Amino acid sequence: MTYEYPLKVLITGGHEIGGVNSFAEGLRAGFTELGIPVEIISPSRVFMHWQELRDPKVLKILSTTAAFATPIARRAICMAHGIPRADAQGWIRFLAIIASYKLANHCAGTQLISVSHYTSATLGAFFNVKTDAVVHNPVKSLYLEPDSGAPRRRRYVTYVGRLIASKNLHRLLPAIRDLLDETPDLRACIIGEGEQRPELETMVDRDPRFEFLGKPDDRTVRECLGKTRVFVSGNEVEGFGITYLEAMTQGCVVAMPGSGGGLEISLDKVGRSVQLFPLSWDRSEVLATLRRALGEASEPVVTTSFTAKAAAGFYLQADSRFSPEGLVRQIRP
Repeated sequence: MTYEYPLKVLITGGHEIGGVNSFAEGLRAGFTELGIPVEIISPSRVFMHWQELRDPKVLKILSTTAAFATPIARRAICMAHGIPRADAQGWIRFLAIIASYKLANHCAGTQLISVSHYTSATLGAFFNVKTDAVVHNPVKSLYLEPDSGAPRRRRYVTYVGRLIASKNLHRLLPAIRDLLDETPDLRACIIGEGEQRPELETMVDRDPRFEFLGKPDDRTVRECLGKTRVFVSGNEVEGFGITYLEAMTQGCVVAMPGSGGGLEISLDKVGRSVQLFPLSWDRSEVLATLRRALGEASEPVVTTSFTAKAAAGFYLQADSRFSPEGLVRQIRP
């Protein structure tokens, strides 16, 4: 049977700063490059697109919040962007996310795709959730454009993401401050917003070496990464970590926890341009990791499989398993 591309792709997005939003925008670029129209909507508006949810000619790619639309959907892919956390999201939210994944497993018009093998393995091992495919998030094309500017001085330790407790920035700041104390002219740049921002600003006590930039546009973020020596993040159960990849494309050395899906980006660079934080979050050990990262040179990262067009192609491979009626061809056991 001849496979037909969808007439349209409907994607539910997420926060302005964070992996889900970056994921949606990256996929938009990839499908557009393939000549397929794309619309990104808020998860809260998904039921307003009732007809498109039912239309087997429209491919739906639904974030976790929108996954409860799967019982009425045809030709829908539900995303497992990561592992839910009861400690950060509460038990009700935690159980709701697992329930949405289970629902995707049992709906004939839906597949479940994980953003990393780490996410897929964890969901399978602990929750008996079946993943139909693994597709890594795409990096936005902006980060793959050549840098036409003059070489810039790299003097920042940078964080990009939501300012929430599960990202563990509050565990990193004391060691970052120690690093700044012993490294003249080094600065810290924190990009993002969230409920933890007041606490983080209090922790640094208005130290002018810490710059909180809020939510700038993508080009400004890219410029900041171009001035960064070490990019840091602290979510030990990060589903994938597209910000790691964005930082690597801009010549940053990355310091990340020794766990999570981010390790899949460039495993061969661990110990060199990728340094791992201890899960104990011991201040002296975190500082030692930052020192090592500061002493390393960045290495080019192969982005072939992370381009927007490549990612869209992987989603079309999964899409080809749907029948013309928008149902999964092979019934799960």
